[in-house]
Amino acid sequence: MAASDPTDLAPNGADAASDAPQVAALAQYVKDLSVENPSAPQVFQWNEQPQLDVQFNIAVNKIADEVHEVVLKIDASARSAQGVHFVLDLSYAGIFGLRNLPEEQLPAFLLVEAPRLLFPFARQVVASSIQDAGFPPLMLDPIDFASIYMSQVDAAQQQAATGDQPQAEPTIQ
Repeated sequence: MAASDPTDLAPNGADAASDAPQVAALAQYVKDLSVENPSAPQVFQWNEQPQLDVQFNIAVNKIADEVHEVVLKIDASARSAQGVHFVLDLSYAGIFGLRNLPEEQLPAFLLVEAPRLLFPFARQVVASSIQDAGFPPLMLDPIDFASIYMSQVDAAQQQAATGDQPQAEPTIQ
């Protein structure tokens, strides 16, 4: 049995030299996770409904010529007048192999499709981690990565048109 190359994106029996675009999720994993319950055990006696704050960010790192790591970072916290209920920081990552993808389509895939594929798994990690901290699970609403990406592209184009720092679309590191 021949050893398989994890970056070989061609399905069994397919020609690896084909010019057709190929995309594969090679791995996904929790890169970093921190859950804090700083006010325990008093927090479990509080009756006040906390204010939730959820933020997210996407980072893309090029690992090799056709391999990128996409990191979906989610920060969530719950606070009330009585104090901090919980704080969660999650970096959930995926490694994606991309072959024959046109350069102009690369940012859209890495900043829209890849996070869309990772989000359900990151959402589950958030929900179970908050539940493990003693609170009801935090079920995050779906995120429309496409509209966020398009608004960033539009904002960058407006900046370029007004003479501010010209940039065609969101950057990938």
